[in-house]
Amino acid sequence: MNEKSHYLLQHAYNPVEWYPWGEESFTKAIAEDKPIFLSIGYSTCHWCQRV
Repeated sequence: MNEKSHYLLQHAYNPVEWYPWGEESFTKAIAEDKPIFLSIGYSTCHWCQRV
């Protein structure tokens, strides 16, 4: 897996194949005639989640 986003790495094995925001994602969606679903999230440490 060649991903830099910690958020996407946390969700790498979800049933949805997520892609980072960028030209490659839009090009693929257009080529495959698929909609774009936008998910906004963040990655944080265990203790930050508890606050």
